[in-house]
Amino acid sequence: SLLPPFLALLCFGAPASALRAVGPTPPASPRRAEARTEAAAAAAAAAEDEPWCPYKVVAEGSAGGRLCFRTPARGFQCSARACRAHRSPGGALVANVLRNGSVLLQWAPPRPAAGLRGFALNCSWDGTYTRFPCDSVELGAACRDYLLPEAHGSVRYRLCLQPRVAPPRPAPPAHCVEFRVEPAAMRDIVVAMTAVGGTICVMLVFICLLVAYITENLMSPAAGAPRRA
Repeated sequence: SLLPPFLALLCFGAPASALRAVGPTPPASPRRAEARTEAAAAAAAAAEDEPWCPYKVVAEGSAGGRLCFRTPARGFQCSARACRAHRSPGGALVANVLRNGSVLLQWAPPRPAAGLRGFALNCSWDGTYTRFPCDSVELGAACRDYLLPEAHGSVRYRLCLQPRVAPPRPAPPAHCVEFRVEPAAMRDIVVAMTAVGGTICVMLVFICLLVAYITENLMSPAAGAPRRA
């Protein structure tokens, strides 16, 4: 009969090995806790350095645009020979005007970044008598730059970046930057004039050296001749 063993189990309790098997989980060791912390930090850094920037270009007068993705230009720095940087008041938004006519916009994340849903980029440019709107862009919260592939020369642009946050948080103020793109023809003229000016400077140096040589050696031959008695 199984009744006596069952009563003995109830009286004396379960073995220690069984209690250890069903007992509470021991606390994690400090090394495991540190490893979990490092893994969480790595995951947060990977989320911050997201390799894709979702954006949508909305043409003037249209209801919506097509969703696209681009690779962020992280670590880009504007050099004096390749581009010219224009900063908004406060320096939160930077427009890097490149020599090929494109414009790379860079901005810092708003502080605080809680509730950030994305950014809205509004564009306009000055005409002869009025200001004309251009295509606006809607960007994801992970975006930190955007490239304008082609900009008109001799036109003054105004770009404003507006962060979008979840309600009921108030929207941060927009950052605006203005710049003018140098026309391609003018860039070619400047490059040609620089090359010609350098050539002329080199030629002038050779001419000056030649004149000095002639003056020293040919125009005054009697200076080195011996005097007759």
